[in-house]
Amino acid sequence: MKRLLLLNHFAAPRGAPGGTRHLELAERLTGWQITIVAANRNYFTRDTVNDRSAHYRTVWTAPYAGNGVMRILNWVTYAGGAIAVGLCGPRPDVVYGSSPHLLAGLAGWIVARLRRARFVLEIRDLWPRVLVDMDQVRADSLIYRMLRVLETFLYRNADAIVVMADGVRRVLEDEEGIPTERIVDIPNGADPVAFDRPAARDELRREFGLSGFVVAYTGAHGPPNGLDLVLDAAAKIAHDLPEVCFLLVGDGAVKSALVASARERGLDNVVFREAIAKDRMPALLGAVDVGLHVLADILLFRYGVSPNKLFDYMAAGLPVITNTPGEVAAIVGEAGAGIACPPGGIADAVREIIAVDASKRAEWGANGRAYMARTRSRTALGVRLQNLLDGLTS
Repeated sequence: MKRLLLLNHFAAPRGAPGGTRHLELAERLTGWQITIVAANRNYFTRDTVNDRSAHYRTVWTAPYAGNGVMRILNWVTYAGGAIAVGLCGPRPDVVYGSSPHLLAGLAGWIVARLRRARFVLEIRDLWPRVLVDMDQVRADSLIYRMLRVLETFLYRNADAIVVMADGVRRVLEDEEGIPTERIVDIPNGADPVAFDRPAARDELRREFGLSGFVVAYTGAHGPPNGLDLVLDAAAKIAHDLPEVCFLLVGDGAVKSALVASARERGLDNVVFREAIAKDRMPALLGAVDVGLHVLADILLFRYGVSPNKLFDYMAAGLPVITNTPGEVAAIVGEAGAGIACPPGGIADAVREIIAVDASKRAEWGANGRAYMARTRSRTALGVRLQNLLDGLTS
């Protein structure tokens, strides 16, 4: 058995809210023993995680709230803990460091070089340039220039770079000069069979206390997610489509502000719920009518994202709405899975999806599910990861 050490600050274990991408891919590998190193604080709930199941362990990280110095300390403590795990445990054959923040990648490179292992860098977001696009740092600031130096260093020193969106591949090739053969596409995905409805729809709606026509968003409530656009849409359709309810499930840095804003605006057609475990997601999605994918209107998101929540909706057979132009809109169009609208066009998209026959919505949902089975199943993506790892160590 070969050993893979996978560093993902935000990986979640089974039964907890958050991303399980790497855990699901790891379970599909043969001939590899995998250890995923994650933070001991859940990204969504900030609750302490002490899971030590197969493939998964946690390291202590500093608590934080917001985007200040304590969040940076949270990254630093994760990187330090991940390095300690990598140096003290069995020697890995491959170390795999996953962004967005680059300290996970740096920790992976350090362990790989000290343990004489191959190093894979996964780019989940083009970070730190997304910080500039969101006006969180200036392009001429010292911290941004330092992060760019680190980013370039990791690109140059990775044995392979995994990307999840074709636009990221183009940036690496055209702007960073990375050879095509060192870049591997392993996008996000979902298995339709994992999203089979676990009970009758009416039973699930009673369980979650849902009624009317439910448009659901499930995921992070942070500045990049653009959920203020959902509140704007809710205000626009509140009077002419009173049967529509926007269900926002999850947590994040701006959730309290969103809840307060919805209350101040009298948006009774917006319902907030806490984040739920990934294994409960099929039940929730089986109870709603539409899956809503939302991002803030940022240029980078038009070519540099692989939206996991969108793929969950499609795997569950839901018709979808996305407000993200570019590659994400192209996926929805190619799959024939629903409606792609401009960033501020969510209200019109809801009007359109309400206006069509139920049979058309069912067709969109079936098309999305078939697209996921054909192109984005975890099994198909696991084969790509298997080929990458075997190729690096053969």
